[in-house]
Amino acid sequence: MTSTITAAPPRLGRDWRLLLSAGTVSMLGDGAFLAALPLLAATMTTDPGLIAGITVWGSMPWLLAALPMGVYADRHDGRRTMTAAQLVQAALVAALAAMVTAGAGGMVLVYVIAFAVGLAETLAHISLQKLVPAIVPPAQLEVANGRQHAALFSSKQFLGPPLGALLFTVAAALPFWVDALTFLASALLVWRIRATTRVARPAVSLRAGIGEGVRWLAGNRLLRTLALLSGVANLANFLAMATFVLFAKQVLGLGDVGYGVVLGLMAVGGISGALVSGRVVGLVGGRRTVTFTLFATPLAMLAIGLAARDVATVAALAFVTSFGAALWNVAAGSLRQRTVPGDLLGRVSSVGMMVTWGAQPLGAYLGGLTATWWGLSAAWVVAAVLRLTAATAALPALREWR
Repeated sequence: MTSTITAAPPRLGRDWRLLLSAGTVSMLGDGAFLAALPLLAATMTTDPGLIAGITVWGSMPWLLAALPMGVYADRHDGRRTMTAAQLVQAALVAALAAMVTAGAGGMVLVYVIAFAVGLAETLAHISLQKLVPAIVPPAQLEVANGRQHAALFSSKQFLGPPLGALLFTVAAALPFWVDALTFLASALLVWRIRATTRVARPAVSLRAGIGEGVRWLAGNRLLRTLALLSGVANLANFLAMATFVLFAKQVLGLGDVGYGVVLGLMAVGGISGALVSGRVVGLVGGRRTVTFTLFATPLAMLAIGLAARDVATVAALAFVTSFGAALWNVAAGSLRQRTVPGDLLGRVSSVGMMVTWGAQPLGAYLGGLTATWWGLSAAWVVAAVLRLTAATAALPALREWR
């Protein structure tokens, strides 16, 4: 698969600006939420398994609901489904903020809210996968996806976590109120988009619709391999990061704000990678790009587990991991959006995301066990070994990427 990227791409238009703005706003709130939620849990327990449980329940919807959500997304306009999903997320996070303000609830409540927010996020993200190719010309998918991932790393992983940690020190409920407002603002921006997505008429049952997406992905060796690699990568990443709040506090000696800052520093590489991703893929090709990330990222993770005991070292090595993640996401995501038929994109994307993101709860669970049995640093080592093994096994299939 080849693509042509112009040296000076034309403006992507009003709808793209609205979609990018919506994503930037909501991801800023997401970053604050993702930093504040473990901090809230850490006020209730120091058990690594219980802390990791937040990530388990928050990512469980990808395993349980991705496939039917993909069918639903294909049968409805992406703008409407994404707007509705974000309004639901706003209501859920506002409910959590109100409960924290009132001093009510406990770990069970945190788990329930994390699961429900993740359920709505599943539909929102699948709908986003359909909206991007409906708005962006095929030749500019790498450029658009690169900008989108730059916004993701900037808002969700660079600015959001320090903001969430800082707001948490002011008032425990404050980052959750802010997140609810960002979801509301994002939903309003998405609603203003004029473009519509291709809709598959419900001529078959839900089960048959799911089967069409599964069969299409299973029959494409390259995209199937990329989905499996993404699944292993996410399992490993969540294995390492599920107890990172304890790693930051106990190994790096950081406080609440320091934890948020180091999360932000870990995103710098992702911002850099996303900004240059379109040019890199255009110059060296998607296959060489993803092959580089397959080995560079786990080697950096291995170094964190074996040697990183200070913020500077962790931040430097995390630059490599997030840089590689951005390159991977842009190259693999653009290939999928360009290859899969529009009326199947929601279902095929949902199958891939079920594999990719459905591995997150398993990774978080294994991360909690690994940290409990062998220590907080061991999670990084185990994650790196898993990713290196999968990368080596996938090399023959990647040769099909022309």
